[in-house]
Amino acid sequence: MTKWTFDHIETIGHLIDENDLYKHYHYPEMLIRYDSNFMEFKRMPSLQELKEVEHNQKVYHQQHHQNHIKFEFPDNQKPTFELINYLEKNGYEVGFLELYSIQPKAFPAVEPNPDIKVLEVMDNHFEDFVELQYSQDIKNGKAFAEEKVKLNERQRRDDKYIKVIAYYEGKPAGTMNVILSDQAVEIDDLEVRDEWQRKGIGSRLQRFVMDKFPDSTIILVADGEDTPKEMYQKQNYQYQGFKYEALKIKKS
Repeated sequence: MTKWTFDHIETIGHLIDENDLYKHYHYPEMLIRYDSNFMEFKRMPSLQELKEVEHNQKVYHQQHHQNHIKFEFPDNQKPTFELINYLEKNGYEVGFLELYSIQPKAFPAVEPNPDIKVLEVMDNHFEDFVELQYSQDIKNGKAFAEEKVKLNERQRRDDKYIKVIAYYEGKPAGTMNVILSDQAVEIDDLEVRDEWQRKGIGSRLQRFVMDKFPDSTIILVADGEDTPKEMYQKQNYQYQGFKYEALKIKKS
């Protein structure tokens, strides 16, 4: 039986350096995307090691005109009090993610709703998909939203990505990215417009994946401190582990 870890989650970024302590990811195609430009510790660092890696990442990001520093820590290990204390005192947001998996047959049945239509994005739906994601991404700033459009264009040409859109009463209401690999199918970036929350749109987006890939394991990541994970637990997803991360953004 496969043990699912965060290594099964896709990292959009290029591995540019690796040693016994960490992996360094960089993504010049989207420098503003924090989840693509970071250092991932392979083992828990000492405070001195963290400070050295912090300095190295700071210098590297300054050279590339990036205004953030981000670390990810090893799976299922909480940073020591000393590390968390240092990070929080120095302006980092420290949080954790949770990994879940499910076999499609375990996903609850979803009652048909003629008001909701879920489709794989083809050329005639792509503009709706991009516009809806832009309206959600603009919350993170115009620059990020515009770069995300370019990312969607790149992924559109890659067969390992499937874009999915949900319409509610004929209007674009929700989007989802699906990432294919040899081992699993990953759900990512599932979003539903605020005004159409709690209408079953998110469940029907997921149901689309379950029906399309009935023999695959479906995996996803949830914010460990946010409410969507409670929905996944109610939908029979199985908890697989956690990962701590720390992010510091320099104020302009």
